Amino acid sequence: MKVLNFGSLNVDYVYQMESILIPGETQASKERNVFSGGKGLNQSIALAKAGIPVYHAGMIGEGGEILLETCRENGVNTKFIRKIDAPSGHTMIQVDKNGQNCILLFGGSNRMITREFVDEVLGEFEKGDIILLQNEINELDYIIDKAYEKGMMIILNPSPYDSALDACDLSRVSLFLVNEIEGFQITGEKEPEKILEKIKTLYPHAKIVLTLGGDGSVYQDETGIYHQGIFKVKAVDTTAAGDTFTGYFISSILDGMPVQEGLELAAKASAIAVSRPGATASIPLREEVEKIKL
Repeated sequence: MKVLNFGSLNVDYVYQMESILIPGETQASKERNVFSGGKGLNQSIALAKAGIPVYHAGMIGEGGEILLETCRENGVNTKFIRKIDAPSGHTMIQVDKNGQNCILLFGGSNRMITREFVDEVLGEFEKGDIILLQNEINELDYIIDKAYEKGMMIILNPSPYDSALDACDLSRVSLFLVNEIEGFQITGEKEPEKILEKIKTLYPHAKIVLTLGGDGSVYQDETGIYHQGIFKVKAVDTTAAGDTFTGYFISSILDGMPVQEGLELAAKASAIAVSRPGATASIPLREEVEKIKL
């Protein structure tokens, strides 16, 4: 079984602020750092650091060499990363004194995926392989359809949630990983129990992980519902928290761990990530997650 993450690669420009800007406000940044990021790249590195061999497919452009280097340094297979003549995707991230963030995203090369490229990549995979997707690239509906036709297991983190997802046949998704906001956008429900109930109605064959911020996470499948609290740490930067959780939880599935143990592993990895600055740089290695006491 092979694991493919078809997703974004972004250069993250992270600004340390006293508070996140409001409309009309000008504020001096205390510090600026440049990191490799993007939901796709973050999740690939989380998988790799959790011990899972993963291929990343995507596009980089001008200024994107750091992204390719980061993937290679962290053990992500870069066979399906292509460089094109266009600006690379990037973000402008504000991080306040409490570690909360807001993100301005420019898609760049991430939004220049072609169907020919999708066919080329998926031609290297087969029935039973896993594909992980987010919503920071174009042609997501086509990728889902083609992966489904091949019999791949489709895992979707529908973030950021926008109208592009309306074109996607979400009944083909095997596992959803969503937060409360995305859960509301999919179902129209705000209460966690109602979100889970509605998704079960809409997509009865799908499993779901619903992350609830300070209230932890919930997993639902045909066997029942499982709850996991958070590990409390001092937050420095929450940028890659969700992506770390995603990578580690998927790794637990591939390792055959019981659901509750997998949720605990992912929660612990996510807690370590928020205690550090940056996106990919904050994601811990599996050995560290298993040893640390929180």
